[in-house]
Amino acid sequence: MTDRKPLGMPFESWIDKQIREATERGEFDDLPGTGKPLPGAGEPLDDLWWVKQKVRDEGLKLPLPPTLQLRKDAEVAREEALGARSETQARQIVEEINARISKALRTAMSGPPLNLMPFDADEIVREWRARRK
Repeated sequence: MTDRKPLGMPFESWIDKQIREATERGEFDDLPGTGKPLPGAGEPLDDLWWVKQKVRDEGLKLPLPPTLQLRKDAEVAREEALGARSETQARQIVEEINARISKALRTAMSGPPLNLMPFDADEIVREWRARRK
C-alpha cells in the first residue's frame, strides 16, 4: 500500500502552512488598513497606477515639456498680473511673459504645439482695474 491521501482530502501546501501558522501566532492581527476597502477599488484599471501612487507619495514633480511649462507659466503670470499691487507691476508681469512667449514662437521648442499668443497688456490692465472697483 502507498501513503497516498484519498481524493477529496485537503492538501496544505508549504505556503498555506506558513500563512496558517502566522495567523495562529497573531501576526496578521491589527495590520494597518485591515477592514478598509482597497484604495482605488471601483475605479478603472490603470497600468501605471503604482507609478502615479509613488509620485504622489514621494511628492515628486516631473518636468513638463517646455511648451507645456510655458503655457502653465503664462496662466500663472496672468493671475499674478491681475493680482498685482499696481498697474505698473501688472504691465511689467505681462511684458515679461510676453517676451518669453514671443521668443518661443520664433524658436522651435520641444513638446506639443504652444498654441499661445502674447497677452494684450491693455486688456489685462482693464481687467485689473475692473477688479479694483
